[in-house]
Amino acid sequence: MNGAALGGTIVVELGGRIGVGVCGSILAQLGATVVLIEVPTIVTFRDSKWRNREQIAPGKLSFCPEGTRDTDLVLLNRLVQCSDAVLISSDIDDGMEKRLPPGWKEGRVVCDITAYGKTAQSERSADTELQVQAVSGIIDTTGMPNGQPTPIMLPMIEFMTGIYAAAATIAALRVKRQSNSGQAIDMALYDCAFASHTTFLTNILAGKPGSFNRIGNHHAMISPWNVFRAKDGWVLICAGSDLQWQRLCKIMGRPELGIDARYFRMSDRVANVDEVDRLIQSWTGSLTVADCIMQLSNESIACGPILEIKDYPSEPNLEYRGMVNRVFNPVEGRNVFIPGSPLRMSASTGRTPDRLPKPDADRNEIMHIVSRPKDVSLSSKTEPSGSTSARLPLEGIRILEIGHYTTVPLSTKYLAGLGAEVIKIEPPEGEATRDWQPTQGGQGYFFTYMNSDKRSMVLDLRTDNGASVLSQLISISDVLIENLKPGALAKRGFAPADIARLNPRIIYCSVSGFGVHSLYPGRPAYDTVIQAMSGVMDVIRCDGVPMKSGISSADHLGSAMAVVAVLAALEYRDCEGRGQFIDLSMQDIAAWMTQSVWNGQKESQGSISVVCCSDGYVVAEANDLALTSELHGVVSIEPSRIKTTMSRNELVTELVRYGITAAPVLTVPEMVSHPRTELRRLWFTVDENGEKWPLLASPLRLLGTPPIVRYPMPPLGRDNPAILNMIGHKKQDSVMNTMPAGAH
Repeated sequence: MNGAALGGTIVVELGGRIGVGVCGSILAQLGATVVLIEVPTIVTFRDSKWRNREQIAPGKLSFCPEGTRDTDLVLLNRLVQCSDAVLISSDIDDGMEKRLPPGWKEGRVVCDITAYGKTAQSERSADTELQVQAVSGIIDTTGMPNGQPTPIMLPMIEFMTGIYAAAATIAALRVKRQSNSGQAIDMALYDCAFASHTTFLTNILAGKPGSFNRIGNHHAMISPWNVFRAKDGWVLICAGSDLQWQRLCKIMGRPELGIDARYFRMSDRVANVDEVDRLIQSWTGSLTVADCIMQLSNESIACGPILEIKDYPSEPNLEYRGMVNRVFNPVEGRNVFIPGSPLRMSASTGRTPDRLPKPDADRNEIMHIVSRPKDVSLSSKTEPSGSTSARLPLEGIRILEIGHYTTVPLSTKYLAGLGAEVIKIEPPEGEATRDWQPTQGGQGYFFTYMNSDKRSMVLDLRTDNGASVLSQLISISDVLIENLKPGALAKRGFAPADIARLNPRIIYCSVSGFGVHSLYPGRPAYDTVIQAMSGVMDVIRCDGVPMKSGISSADHLGSAMAVVAVLAALEYRDCEGRGQFIDLSMQDIAAWMTQSVWNGQKESQGSISVVCCSDGYVVAEANDLALTSELHGVVSIEPSRIKTTMSRNELVTELVRYGITAAPVLTVPEMVSHPRTELRRLWFTVDENGEKWPLLASPLRLLGTPPIVRYPMPPLGRDNPAILNMIGHKKQDSVMNTMPAGAH
């Protein structure tokens, strides 16, 4: 494999969606030979990857077949026939895919990325990123309190879907290698958008919807948590505890505020959030961003500057980790900035592209590829659309998770759905989100559906016995994945080298805010801090104020990339026989997602209007002038907004009649109850010991070996006896230490 997880794999990239290009880029970073089929004259889709060729094409081979030349069609057909995987987007493409002969899908993985999946309603089947953001509720969650919803001017859902599609493709290639079976993958932007709403779904799925209000850069349960103006820019400050608030008050020279009854407890500060913000603003306004960051970091208070994207996100840690690179653009005759690979792996690391091909530059190489003999063991006569007798991709794989909150717990949930046995190791008091409200029987809904299909084990790693049990489990497991503070496990005797000595075949994946190898060792990194320090908040602005996405985008992007990394490392291990250490940085991943606005693309973004209707909002891909000139008398301009007396559906119909792309902005409750959500069965209820729990489907839609989501997360420590018996450990109480009574 020559140090590559997917060495020898051939992928043909036919689809025009950005998500297809993202999927192909990840597979190329992992060592696959990815051939980009370029037919920009045929693809007219507004969100087409051709707009972002500088980011999508690097690291791939380029082939531009002429649709009228028989020899080119023959070459394309031969290329597809010798490929292992083909990436398409059937809802928008009407080009080369339809010119391939019948049966071209046989024997290979075919990953289809569409707006709503194969079961989509036809009238919205070719929606753009912005339209999917609107109807999935994502736009409605983003923006200022009491303000209008704010579009995210990044292809965030296309990128998220592309990463998940790469994971699904690697899993399907694993099945193909093990059982000689090709299959289809049905990836939908809508499914991935729904999956990103984990924090907003809790009350709705628990049957306690209540009301929802956008909260801007605030946190619903924590204060202070906001962006503040400094003398020379913006700074984000997140004080997550009463003790941190008291330290912040001392920094500000106002220690008396730390014991003031109006702000003493977190609930008091949340109730008086506007006054808390004013107090902090009076302090930050007199300092530079650097001064604020230095003082806050010295006291371990989560903070960060709002990183601006000009030609690229210029940030010391990103440059230290090799996330900013240059390649020559032969089309425009200039050097351009491209991101490095966020897949930092010790043995099969993601490859940073070093070449941006000229269109059709690799025709000779493609002729060489199709002339090479193909390993017939990878061929199959199985149609990729039907069922297969193959096992789930990860059956027989054991994963140890030491995770909390969102990123790692969600990644292992998806790995469990692919068939892995996941043992979630919790401290004696349980994982931090276990009792988040609302609860049922003392266990939170959020925690339960974020950790479905896992086993619960309590270990007190502060004790010798707890550490001994972890050592035994490491020796018989395939993967260890955690998102603890970098270095936390090493302090307990479980540094990467120690883990490799215990089990040379194990894959150890660490997910952190800034990476293990970082300029910011130990720095706190909430999702919002990562959005600030990766450039995301610079792109999403409300009246000039940097704004986080409503969804926890950095958490979810990190989770998706962790699934990719683990699957890729398993492929490498199956070939080379050894494990490796994976160092994933959420900052790397979030900055990688912003690449569509590098090299001046941010300034050339199209104009978007949000129109206030009688029953909500509509988002239109046209500016104010275009709307008013085409729809005189239908919409009116008011201070800070455009308004109409029409309903959302009426306005969308009218806009479409004038050729303006538009969609209604749905609220999260509206999205959850929408027929397309039910059609895709994105959530469902299971009965466990007389309690009904909502569970979330996996967005990794492998049709031949579909992921299975069956069980809610069990009570704390339920599986301790069985797991300890498995490894022959007799002293069960000693590994749990202070585990609450009755937790079994």
